[in-house]
Amino acid sequence: MTSSTTEQQTTPRQIKLGAFLIPTGHHVGAWRHPDVPADSGLNFAHYKNLAQTAERALFDAVFVADNVAVTLGKGADKVARTDYFEPLTLMAALSAVTEHIGLICTQTTSFNEPYHIARKFASLDYLSNGRVGWNLVTSDAAAEATNFGRAEHFAHAERYERAEEFFEVVSGLWDSWDDDAFIRNKTTGQYYDPQKLHVLNHTGKHFNVSGPLNVARPVQGRPVVVQAGSSEAGRTLAARTADVVFTAHPALAPAQDFYRDIKNRAAQFGRDPDSVKIMPGIYVVVGKTEKEAQEKFEQLQQLIEPEAGLALLGRMIGNFDLSGYSLDEPLPELPLTETGQRSRQALLTGLAKDGNLTIRQLYTRIAGGRGHNVVIGTAEMVADVMQEWFEQGAADGFNVLSPMLPSGLNDFADLVVPELQKRGLFRTEYEGTTLRDRLGLTRPASRYE
Repeated sequence: MTSSTTEQQTTPRQIKLGAFLIPTGHHVGAWRHPDVPADSGLNFAHYKNLAQTAERALFDAVFVADNVAVTLGKGADKVARTDYFEPLTLMAALSAVTEHIGLICTQTTSFNEPYHIARKFASLDYLSNGRVGWNLVTSDAAAEATNFGRAEHFAHAERYERAEEFFEVVSGLWDSWDDDAFIRNKTTGQYYDPQKLHVLNHTGKHFNVSGPLNVARPVQGRPVVVQAGSSEAGRTLAARTADVVFTAHPALAPAQDFYRDIKNRAAQFGRDPDSVKIMPGIYVVVGKTEKEAQEKFEQLQQLIEPEAGLALLGRMIGNFDLSGYSLDEPLPELPLTETGQRSRQALLTGLAKDGNLTIRQLYTRIAGGRGHNVVIGTAEMVADVMQEWFEQGAADGFNVLSPMLPSGLNDFADLVVPELQKRGLFRTEYEGTTLRDRLGLTRPASRYE
C-alpha cells in the first residue's frame, strides 16, 4: 500500500493549493504599482522569494505558465508579459532553493517533441526529489506557429489529437526502465539488468519514437500531469490523462457542473474519480478589513491602460484584434477561435452577454481575474468562498491568482492560510515526500508490471 493511499484512509479531505505565478502578478496593470519589481520576469531573486513564501505557507505547488512567442500588436507594449524565464530552466533553479513544494510548469505539445519532454521532466523529477508536474497544453497563441517553421497554427481538433498521442509517447518513455533496472554492481561489472529495459517503438499518426529514454524511471513513476483545457476536446483529454485539472469558473454552479463532468468522464475511462484533482483558479484580493481589500482592488483598477486592457481581452478571447471596435459598444460577434482557448472564449462571451457589458467594461472586469472567480474581502470572507466550493462539489483545491507580487502572495500566506488551518481545511505540516504524496495521488505502476 502506498503512503498516499494510507493518508487518504486516515486523514480528512483537505484543500489543495497551487500558487499561480505570473511575474508581476495577475492584474494587467500590476507592473506599474510601486511595490512590484518591474523586472520580475527575469529576476530570479523575485521568483526565489515567491517559491519560498509559498513553501512557508505549505502550498502544494507553485505553477508557471508559458508561451513560446511574443504577443504583438496594438497595446502589447503596455503589458508586462513579454520577457520571462523559460519555465523548465526556472524550475530547475527553484528546485535547488526549496525542499518541499511542488514545481509545476507548462510545456506545449504543439511545438515540442515527446522525447525532449519526457527526458526533461524525468530529469527535473530527480533534481527535485519527486516534486515536478507537467502542465500539458496544446498552445493557444497563433504567433507560436511561425517560430517553429509553420505558416499557421494547428487547427483546434488537430491540436488535441496530437496532444493525446504526445502524452501516450511521453508516458511510455517514462516506463522505459523498471524501477530496479539499474543495478550498478561494481563487483560484477553489471550496470543495468537488460531484462528490465523496455523499448517503446511507437509508430503513430503524428510521432514515430523508438526509445528507450536515457533517464531512469522518474521518482514519482510519472511526474504529475496537469491539464487546463475546458472545451469538449480538452475535457476528454483531461479525464483520460490528467492528475490535476486547472479550470476557470466565475461562479459556483458552472464550477459544480464542470467538477461532476470531469469526475464522470474519468470513471468512464476506468479511473478512480478521486485520482483527478479539480483546482479552479481563484483571484484573491485580501485585507485585514473589507475596506482595505476594496482599496487594494481599486488601486490596481486605476492602473489599467485602455490599450493594455484591450490587448489582454483580444488575446484571452481567442487571439482577435479588437482595436477597430469602439470601447463603449458591445462586444462584436466573433467566430469560433481555431488558435485560442474555446472554453475561455465561451466564458468571456457569456460574461459580456449576461452582464450586457461594453468592451471597456469587459476588459475592466477581467483585468485581474481573467474570467476566474474573484473574491475581495477579509480572510474570513475568502475562506468562506473556498470552503463552500470545496464542500459543495466544485473544487478539490484552488490555483491562487495573486493580483500583484510579491505582496498578494504574502497577504494570502499571512491571512488566508491561517484561517483555512483554523477551520481544519488545510494542512499544518507537509505530508509525504513527493508532489504526488501531497496531492493524495498514488504512484502509478509501470505499464510493464
